[in-house]
Amino acid sequence: MTNFAKPLFFILLLSAFSCQPEEQNALPGPLEAGWKGKKVCQVLSENEKLRVLKCTFEPGVGHERHQHPPHFGYTLSGSRFRIKDTTGVREVDLPTGYSFESDGVAWHEVQNIGDSTSVYLIIEPK
Repeated sequence: MTNFAKPLFFILLLSAFSCQPEEQNALPGPLEAGWKGKKVCQVLSENEKLRVLKCTFEPGVGHERHQHPPHFGYTLSGSRFRIKDTTGVREVDLPTGYSFESDGVAWHEVQNIGDSTSVYLIIEPK
């Protein structure tokens, strides 16, 4: 290999390992994800700085696997949920008036296992 070809080969080799393959199975966000073909979230407000979603889960209804960008959430009406994510599966009570902040969620799935309809506001800064 010539002196010129060695650096070129090295650059090509690094490029091959550093290229990210196109994500063919990228997860939907909370608005796009639903439950058994039905939407659970709707846009209440959106502008150049924020998007506000309202997500409603009747008993037995969930949110299929999806991801979240950084967001703030507020529980308008609480219930009990089964949550599956990278840490495993757990059941939690999310009471009315509960608020939370997240730097983003790589993925999770949730299902309302309580006996009352639960409603959330999700506020995503852009």
